[in-house]
Amino acid sequence: MKVLIIAEAGVNHNGDMNLARQLIDAASDAGVDMVKFQTFTADKLVTEQAGKADYQKQSTGSGESQYSMIRRLELSRQMHVDLIEHCKLRGIEFFSTGFDPESVDMLVDLGIDHFKVPSGEITNLPYLRHVGRYGKPTILSTGMADLGEIEDALKVLEKAGTSRDLITMLHCNTEYPTPMADVNLRAMSSMRDAFGVAVGYSDHTQGIEVPIAAVALGATVIEKHFTLDRNLPGPDHQASLEPNELKAMVEAIRNIEQALGDGIKRPTTSEAKNMFVARKSLVAASIIRAGEPFTESNLTVKRPGMGVSPMRWDEVLGRRASRDFSIDELIEL
Repeated sequence: MKVLIIAEAGVNHNGDMNLARQLIDAASDAGVDMVKFQTFTADKLVTEQAGKADYQKQSTGSGESQYSMIRRLELSRQMHVDLIEHCKLRGIEFFSTGFDPESVDMLVDLGIDHFKVPSGEITNLPYLRHVGRYGKPTILSTGMADLGEIEDALKVLEKAGTSRDLITMLHCNTEYPTPMADVNLRAMSSMRDAFGVAVGYSDHTQGIEVPIAAVALGATVIEKHFTLDRNLPGPDHQASLEPNELKAMVEAIRNIEQALGDGIKRPTTSEAKNMFVARKSLVAASIIRAGEPFTESNLTVKRPGMGVSPMRWDEVLGRRASRDFSIDELIEL
């Protein structure tokens, strides 16, 4: 199965449509499947008094509220329309996370036929019900949640109308950047085993090795933040990949997809030609005359592997030579 790779532009457009289009271009050039933005209005997302996360303070300062920061990063409906059109021109699918029911409805009205539930909404019952009623494919991010909270969210989505086979759970850690010791990648497999759903991984670590490892562990979706330049101002740039890194991640994931194979252990086409070269055969360790018995002293095992297999050693011992054999000659029965 091909892994769905989502390049998370998020709010790294900084409210600038030219920058947003360049992010789409970079995602398309990297070969990802989708480029994802975030759909919200500050008035519905956060109170004017809400503080910033520590990583947001570090990247944008603590002199303004989260509300003021978020307000600058809103995308209007017309901006969405323009970005969707640009994605079509670049041959990449537009995707976005709706952070409130009205934003979800707008995305549906714009033709988006699947949802991304962000980690912060996994305990938002009215929101989950609203998303669930659509009965569309849904990606559920699980940052900050334990198995009990995940199970509760899953039940809400199912009861509202979204069947479990339409839900993919993303393991996630919401610290930007995520320390390696906190990744806990095995939790992704635990969710798959506990709930019987497809799983994936939303990555906030620095570098590309963890999402690649997630694919090897069975992730069907990979989501990764990216930016044009980590030095740009904004809350998420510093924990994002730059375009060349995003492309390297995509190439590595596609290689791992091929390397995983079908799980059937058998000689491959590429290695079959090496069997005669690398394996061994029974050969004469000394001159053997016709009629002499084969013994442990006059037989040995050497390359190439075009003769009698050494696995027949016990069967051959005691049998009589049908002709003369010179030293190192392949034994014939």
